[in-house]
Amino acid sequence: MNLSKHDPETEMEMNMTPMIDVVFLLIIFFMIITDMTQQDLEELVLPMAQFAREDKPDPDEYRPIINIQYDGKIIIKRETYYSPEENDGDANPYEGVKEWLAKTAKRMKTDFLTEGATTGPKVPDEPLLIRADISTPFKHIQKIMEFCGAAGVQIWKVQLACSVPESESPDDE
Repeated sequence: MNLSKHDPETEMEMNMTPMIDVVFLLIIFFMIITDMTQQDLEELVLPMAQFAREDKPDPDEYRPIINIQYDGKIIIKRETYYSPEENDGDANPYEGVKEWLAKTAKRMKTDFLTEGATTGPKVPDEPLLIRADISTPFKHIQKIMEFCGAAGVQIWKVQLACSVPESESPDDE
């Protein structure tokens, strides 16, 4: 005795369109989130290093990054702060960079200038990462380093980014 009655006219099909829409929205969401984590890094050809330590920044810590392109253009968080072509006739072409460094120094954790001191001047205790293209003249990097030592900034820890040959990357070991 067959109790189930199967009527082909009342058979229902599942509509997959809403599920496909949700999957596409998730893909777009993850693509955007992935891009946001790399917003501080510009496309640069970094100089090769013979000996380098792998860069593992703490995602919870504030980490300032300055990118310097081959022509001297200074880019911070996808915004141009100095361009040699645009700022050629300005009285103080690096003003935007100096202001950003001063604001950044105030956001960074501070510690006493002298180790073990309990009084005296406090300066930023976190490093500033400078990423410069391999063909960037050193004078552009030197400018940033000079501004780091200026009054009101005083960022004493500076890191320079480099790349390692693929065969020697720490992931291969």
